[in-house]
Amino acid sequence: MTQENQGVPGAHVGHGHLKVADIERAVEFYRDVVGMRVILRIGEQAAFLSFDGYHHHLGLNTWESKDGTPPPKGHTGLYHIAFVFPNRVALGQVIDRVQSAGYVLTGSADHGVSEAVYLDDPDGNGLELYRDRPQSEWRIDDNGNLTMSNTPLDVAALVNEGRAAS
Repeated sequence: MTQENQGVPGAHVGHGHLKVADIERAVEFYRDVVGMRVILRIGEQAAFLSFDGYHHHLGLNTWESKDGTPPPKGHTGLYHIAFVFPNRVALGQVIDRVQSAGYVLTGSADHGVSEAVYLDDPDGNGLELYRDRPQSEWRIDDNGNLTMSNTPLDVAALVNEGRAAS
């Protein structure tokens, strides 16, 4: 078996865990802006959040980072953590909350397989918010390989779609 053919059926990313400087600020962002709910708090040092009843999709802690600063650009570490939303309406609604809360998008793209926006959380961690297109819409080349793109995304149309459904 070649390395490119290896995989583990049924395995998936379970959660991300971020070091943050201010637990309350981070919880407010991920709860009130991104739309997660707090599942568990460990005093004023850690919180575990989920989009649904899962034990946690995201952990936040100040164990080694209380009042810390973001790592400088150009160093190794987390590029971004990505959260997938179920459809264009839900994605448009979270983008609207992000922008209404004063956060600036650092990028956006139509990747062919997904539509995504990018921003930094209050601690400078990269965040991708996206929705997958149905797999039937994914482009496959003549050799059977997935083809992805990086074309402009109409963010305003997504926000308008989210507002129209509210």
